[in-house]
Amino acid sequence: MARKQQENPQLDMTPMIDVVFELIIFFVVTIQQEDIFSKLNANRPAPASGSASESSDTTVTIEIGKGRDANGVLVYNKREMRRSEIDQNLKEVARTSKKTPIIVKCTEDSPHKALVDVLDICYRNQLFSVSIFTL
Repeated sequence: MARKQQENPQLDMTPMIDVVFELIIFFVVTIQQEDIFSKLNANRPAPASGSASESSDTTVTIEIGKGRDANGVLVYNKREMRRSEIDQNLKEVARTSKKTPIIVKCTEDSPHKALVDVLDICYRNQLFSVSIFTL
């Protein structure tokens, strides 16, 4: 008996698709996620230690705004001051405690030079706990 030859032999793809889905499920279940947060190089705040009387540092706020000239306007604890006056006040703060938090708030149109000047003053007085925000 002669066998008929098929003109278009077809391959059944259903078992192959099943195997691919099983492999995907296997890899999803067995993958080990890396903890990327433990590998981030970020400075985290130290845990609070000691009593509340030890951490009686007051927060210093410096606001930087656009002024009439290119230097901008500096407001130290809600009082407008010149750079030399801010330097004197931060020297006093540094004598009291070098860990005093300094918050620098900049408006979106404030000059960069004023921000750099404030950061230089803080660095010169060894005040390194500085946070910068935009208004």
